[in-house]
Amino acid sequence: MNVSAQIQTDHFTQALYAVLGETFDNVHGFFLNKGTSLFETLATISAEEASIPVGGQCATLAAQVKHVAFYLDVVERSVRTGEDERVDWGEIWRTTREVTPDEWEALKGALRESYDRIKALIRDTPAWPSEHEIGEAIAVVAHTAYHLGEIRQALCTLK
Repeated sequence: MNVSAQIQTDHFTQALYAVLGETFDNVHGFFLNKGTSLFETLATISAEEASIPVGGQCATLAAQVKHVAFYLDVVERSVRTGEDERVDWGEIWRTTREVTPDEWEALKGALRESYDRIKALIRDTPAWPSEHEIGEAIAVVAHTAYHLGEIRQALCTLK
């Protein structure tokens, strides 16, 4: 590849921070409307609402939040260690049901901590050594945006 055609690490990192930030808490207008980031959305949801299974048969909003935090943690460990661990992706969906107000706040706090670790991972990555790491970084945005859409859609039926 021609060196002038390569993406500079700084440009990729700043773009990744921007779309990640939009997804979680700082809408810039790339793909979300003002006030619809994940943390802004979660701030409008009570523990009672977070405990309702979406569509009667699906996971609760609390499970969606717990799953996103779990996903971020798995990606962070994978990129830092270079190893893909075996995890039970279904455990959260099977076990996360009703939450108390304290449990709901703890879940949102755990998600914030996972998000902060992903931002630190990006900060600590001076270069993106392969398509695998770049793919995982981009997948964090796409995966979280998917669950944000599920959460926002569920709110339409709850409110």
